[in-house]
Amino acid sequence: MTTKIDEEALVAFTQDLIRIPSLSGEEMNVVERIAAEMWRLHFDEVRVDRNGTVVGIVNGLQPGPTLLLDAHCDTVGIAPGSVWTHDPFGAARVDGYLYGRGAADMKGALAAMVHAAGTVDRSQLAGRVAVSATVLEEVMEGISLERVIAETEPAFVVIGEATELNLNRGGRGRAEIHLETLGKPAHSSSPHLGINAVHQMIRLIGVVEAVPLPNDALLGAAILALTDMISDPYPGYSVLPSRCRVTYDRRTLPGETAESVLDSIRAQHGLAGMAYRAAIAAGEHRTYTGATLAAPKFFPAWSFAEEHPFVQSALQGLRAAGLDPAIRAYRFCTNGASSAGVLGIPTVGFGPAAEEDAHVVDERLAVADLIAAAAGYRGIVEMVL
Repeated sequence: MTTKIDEEALVAFTQDLIRIPSLSGEEMNVVERIAAEMWRLHFDEVRVDRNGTVVGIVNGLQPGPTLLLDAHCDTVGIAPGSVWTHDPFGAARVDGYLYGRGAADMKGALAAMVHAAGTVDRSQLAGRVAVSATVLEEVMEGISLERVIAETEPAFVVIGEATELNLNRGGRGRAEIHLETLGKPAHSSSPHLGINAVHQMIRLIGVVEAVPLPNDALLGAAILALTDMISDPYPGYSVLPSRCRVTYDRRTLPGETAESVLDSIRAQHGLAGMAYRAAIAAGEHRTYTGATLAAPKFFPAWSFAEEHPFVQSALQGLRAAGLDPAIRAYRFCTNGASSAGVLGIPTVGFGPAAEEDAHVVDERLAVADLIAAAAGYRGIVEMVL
């Protein structure tokens, strides 16, 4: 039979997670706490994979597909010089909110998933529920999730990133682009004898930022944002820079590929005669277990039709849980880039908090939304399985 979700235990578990710092690559302690809670709630299986992700399994009594609920357990850090009203690791409960780093992004959703799966009526399930607390999402969206998917083989995936308790059927992707200009070194007292790579980069930036970007009816416009610039040598002591590199964060739309994004730059006539390189950045990050995740930093966008059977089943499950969600899409990149964008597995997003609540000073989550999210996840599980 279904066990009632213990709301105070859910809140206390969320507070425990917030109190444990878990920067990307430093998630071991929070993973141990999550595993302990899964065992406490009588998950049938709890394991930690070689990347450090913890996965809990709840088996139904009847055979059927696997539904995977995924939330990352790493967080961004605390910006130097930022002043918080509440201790970022204190998990204060004030006026109906939980405060702290990761409250909204996304330890609240993770806690709600664990409690939803742990209290579902297993005798009524045809299939199994897997809950994953993935690592390194903040730096490599979806890469650690791919191992979870390979090991659990889900037919459906729910991403727990913030949706304000609405249902998301798609999400933007992300590409990290490196542009590099090549100049000719010369003494800075004789600049006419060289080619200044920074001047070349200024020209390149002007061309690149004039390229028209695509638009999508669901996901909106693609975005191109300059995030850093560095010249070489640096510092430049009496010498013209012979190399300059910039990084662009490009938010992508369904149908775009790494090559199509780069080709849209390379095709510009304004670059004729310029020595430059354009490439997708190579990502490589080490997990707390010592494993290395390496992949190009291109994470594809994804979307499913509103009429897709899984979208409709999830919608019915949320309504059965007493919610009234709108159907929307993520404007940022999530682990869905792998589950849906790379692997094509039917995927939806559902979670408490709003997109703009992530990565901010005094990050917070409404307790009422945390409890509603747990009910919503269980509603999805019961409807789909």
